[in-house]
Amino acid sequence: MEAGRAVKFRAPKNIGWKLGSLLLAVLLWIAVSAEPDIVTTRAVPILYRNLAPQFLVTGDMPETVHVEIRGTASQLSAAGLADTVALFDLGSVNAAGEWTFTISDGSLNLPRGVAFLRAVPSQLRLRIARLATKDVSVQVRVAGAVAPGYHLVSATPVPPALRISGSEARVAAIASVETDAVDLGGLAQSTEKRVNAFISDPQVRFESSPVVSVKLAIERTGN
Repeated sequence: MEAGRAVKFRAPKNIGWKLGSLLLAVLLWIAVSAEPDIVTTRAVPILYRNLAPQFLVTGDMPETVHVEIRGTASQLSAAGLADTVALFDLGSVNAAGEWTFTISDGSLNLPRGVAFLRAVPSQLRLRIARLATKDVSVQVRVAGAVAPGYHLVSATPVPPALRISGSEARVAAIASVETDAVDLGGLAQSTEKRVNAFISDPQVRFESSPVVSVKLAIERTGN
């Protein structure tokens, strides 16, 4: 290089855009960091996972828990907390009975920067029961009367039994299920009607479709 020759400085391409982006990022960081923290309480939904298939939760299962949290107004907005849930892992449940779970920071999927303070209630006690199934008979209910001069010989459900499931104690207490009332409404010949079966206990369910076909055998009186 010749002595005294000036060295030229080449500015990077798009230097204006890069400096502008950097300035914008700094301003956003200052705005966010300057936003004061607030404390609020939110009701978040409760989810359960990993419960072994031979068990189920009985009784009143809480659907939400109130958590007290701290963060900025934007972090604690409805949009910011839209995906927040309280998640309880029931994989440790290995027997029927009462199980207590403590609500902690690890139970919540809070957004980054949001701090968990406390929960109300601070613990959940769940009643765990062993799952039971059995087949119970279907009892047909009828309403109304067949046409004059005819009588109902039989009302046969198909299938004659349905499988139900629930906690052992509740399933053991159910001997049968009944159909919605089948309207005989002036019928003068044998026919078949489809109706729904019904379980009186809301915590017991059908294992398959509750729809039953009822075969009505109707004959003329005196035959």
